[in-house]
Amino acid sequence: MYALVDCNNFYASCERVFQPQLNGKPIVILSNNDGCIISRSDEAKALGIPMGAPEFQVRQELKEKNILVFSSNYPLYGDLSNRVMKILEGFTPHVEPYSIDEAFLNFDGFKSDFDFNDYGLQMKRRIMKWISIPVSIGFAETKALSKVANKIARKFPNQTKGVYVIDTEEKRIKALKWTKIEDVWGIGFRLKKKMKTKGINTAYDFTLPQYENFIKTIMGVTGLRLKSELEGKSVLTLDDPTEDKKSIAITRMFKTKLSNFDEIKERVSTFAAVCAEKLRKQHSCCHSIIVMLIKDKHHKNDGSRIYFSQMETLPFASNSSLTISNAAISILKKVYQEGERYSKAGVIVTGIIPENQKQFHLFEEENPKHLKLMKVIDKFHAKTGERKIRLGNQDLQHTWKMKQEHLSPKYTTDFKEIIKVKCR
Repeated sequence: MYALVDCNNFYASCERVFQPQLNGKPIVILSNNDGCIISRSDEAKALGIPMGAPEFQVRQELKEKNILVFSSNYPLYGDLSNRVMKILEGFTPHVEPYSIDEAFLNFDGFKSDFDFNDYGLQMKRRIMKWISIPVSIGFAETKALSKVANKIARKFPNQTKGVYVIDTEEKRIKALKWTKIEDVWGIGFRLKKKMKTKGINTAYDFTLPQYENFIKTIMGVTGLRLKSELEGKSVLTLDDPTEDKKSIAITRMFKTKLSNFDEIKERVSTFAAVCAEKLRKQHSCCHSIIVMLIKDKHHKNDGSRIYFSQMETLPFASNSSLTISNAAISILKKVYQEGERYSKAGVIVTGIIPENQKQFHLFEEENPKHLKLMKVIDKFHAKTGERKIRLGNQDLQHTWKMKQEHLSPKYTTDFKEIIKVKCR
């Protein structure tokens, strides 16, 4: 048996944990640089605020309807997400964090007559009591069906109390007939259009044998796996959360459009240093570095190319911030064009290997002092919780330089912003 635990309106719920006066009030959360709406409370949804709407387009509407606006506070959301995952590990050791607000759980070894509905209610109550985050939980024999069960639990909270179990063939068929094809896990906008053209409107239609060849043609083996999962045949297992990443990417929109090379260089160097830090955290080194740079498409709008990227391979595998930053800046010099205005940059490291499998070279090797220096820096950052030691070309005040005009305090990750309680 699998379960999908999904935190309801997660970002909005996180803001309410330390500001209970927000309960019952409409809230929206904005994306990086306060660009567009990425999360809404149920109250904001009821007022008709669309998901993904650019903030400047609905700014007046938000004011008129007294909707509270927050910038994304990822340190807070990430910390509360970790706490939810830790609580779930108390119910089963097999937990796969699927996203910041979702996790799959596996219950292999539990008895067939085990009361999963009651177990789900215990999970829900414990998460609510310990960290005040509301969740919905769906149980089923496969991961794809647990997604469907979760949607039912979320859609009908009064009837299900936030927990739904698909444990009979009758429930499975009924749930699939109720689920629209666009709500099936893995069916995006383009696939939805193709499915509907063929007459596949529900998850149940997707499982009918007459459509198998069509599904195989447009989705390949992925589609056939999804079909098996919806039929109750488990073919997807939990991914190992400890598995190292094969590539690491740090990409960000600039707070304002940049044209000065030194300003862009500072951003690229910061992204490279964070990539190197992530490599060291998972005890890996990289062989290749990619730098991408995107022009402001509204600056000249002459139809010319706006996306630029280039990859270079290091002579030796490295996880040193100095080496990776220098290589990234070297690439930047090749893709940067004087007089252009840029809106976004990014650094991607690939060719990742475990650091204990690094091959040494006779004639060209990294300065051995880098390794000791990086260890000292990482130890200091782990102790203080802040990136205080930086490369000379990085900004000492900011790491991400994002527009965050509605940012709430980092209550759980920064001592300076920890919540204060007055006792009388």
